[in-house]
Amino acid sequence: MSDTEGSITAGLKPCATAVVARRRSPEAQPFKPAVLAVSLSLIFAVGAAAQSTQPTVAPAPASPEFLSRYDFHLSIARLLTSTPTPAPSVPDERFSWDSHYGGSFDVADLVVARLGVALDYQAVMGSEYRPFDPNQANYTLEGVISARVAPDTEVAGIFHHVSRHLSDRPKPFAVAYNEVGGRLMRRQTFGSTTLDIDLEGGRAVQHSYVDYTWLGELQLQVRHPVNERLGLFAHGSGQAFAVDELVAKRGAQAGVLLEAGVRVNGRAGALEIFAGYEKRVDADPLDRLSQRWGLVGFRLLSK
Repeated sequence: MSDTEGSITAGLKPCATAVVARRRSPEAQPFKPAVLAVSLSLIFAVGAAAQSTQPTVAPAPASPEFLSRYDFHLSIARLLTSTPTPAPSVPDERFSWDSHYGGSFDVADLVVARLGVALDYQAVMGSEYRPFDPNQANYTLEGVISARVAPDTEVAGIFHHVSRHLSDRPKPFAVAYNEVGGRLMRRQTFGSTTLDIDLEGGRAVQHSYVDYTWLGELQLQVRHPVNERLGLFAHGSGQAFAVDELVAKRGAQAGVLLEAGVRVNGRAGALEIFAGYEKRVDADPLDRLSQRWGLVGFRLLSK
């Protein structure tokens, strides 16, 4: 360590000093075996998280259409007391806010099938150096070809790419993966209440730094309208990841996201206010540690 680096590190708080050590590249600072054994990933959306909205079936048009659907989302959530696993004596200041911005659209709908694209940008903010300290920028891109096998059921083939980056921190190597897989989407209706089911899984065909081999996810979303303007909703997501145990000396991992709230419909869009709980594995791109937190937030959606 140089004299300049030593003087900077000495002035940091103990928890920030630990973050600096964790975020050196693997070549400069190898992970200890105890850390390597710890955890993996709630991403598919992140990735799936990360996706921040659940894929659902779309009504078939009367005839083929071009750019038949567009959905926009913007969300921000306050993360309540982030706790790493295994838990240290202090909360982790890297995780204070989570935000998503993106959308999905159908390039073409052929009535029996449709071709779609989904994009999401996720910014994670902490409070290490300032009240709003962006420390992650994660990108998700997905291509989908789905076929309608029933009025309320679709099956799809997906190509899913996730690329994870640090903001205001050095990271000279890539953290990313590509997945090829399938998806089943179904909508069940019970009076005015709807239940959307999304079951998906696939193979990691390319990965950089991450050790995923197979990925799976189940999402459930319940919506109940109270009147034309107000509705209630609940959403649950569970993820399972198989890994190459030789890469990081750890076994399969799992994560969960639960949220419930109120939906307010406007003329051109909708506002959702929600609260929930999340266990996110590989919350930081580099250290392979799970994080658990409560959350409260809001989401803007197109109609």
